[in-house]
Amino acid sequence: MPLHVPPAPAPALRSVLAALGSPTAVREARTPSLRKAQGPVTPELPLPVHVLNQEGTPRTRLTGWRFLLRGEGRMVAAADTVLTADGWTFAHFFEGPYVTATERALRQAESLQSACQPRLLSVPELYMLTLWLHSDTTSDGTEGRLEPTDLLVPLAPAPPGIAAHRPHLAAELLPVLTHRLAPAPLLGHAV
Repeated sequence: MPLHVPPAPAPALRSVLAALGSPTAVREARTPSLRKAQGPVTPELPLPVHVLNQEGTPRTRLTGWRFLLRGEGRMVAAADTVLTADGWTFAHFFEGPYVTATERALRQAESLQSACQPRLLSVPELYMLTLWLHSDTTSDGTEGRLEPTDLLVPLAPAPPGIAAHRPHLAAELLPVLTHRLAPAPLLGHAV
């Protein structure tokens, strides 16, 4: 299946390219694989990053764009950008399990039958990140509600009891997340 990756805002891409071109930004990054990379490192696969808001009906909010960084023929790190009052700006470089998990989930998504737009969906309260395969391939990636038929692929490491790299319909996974995010009932004794 072809993935319809939305183009990132030009200022977001420029901010990542400027950071990659800055010896100070790369040297001070806490990403050993980025500092050790031989040859050029290029940003690829821009993915809009949305956060799940669980107040009432589950909604999403765009919080940034993530670029996977390729060097030496493999993904070596990622770069995040955020929207500020001055526009899109570079936030930070990072590496770790979510970089390889994102790449794996994207390869997995390419084998699915229907076209979709890849995004990232963060659930900060659960320390969870998913690849969100949105059914509207014409969207610019900044808007769009989570449709019941959209697929969510939890990235490793996933919270206990949620299988990483297993695609779930949003209609099936959202109730599980909502239940986990619900405040626990207060237990007490009447005096």
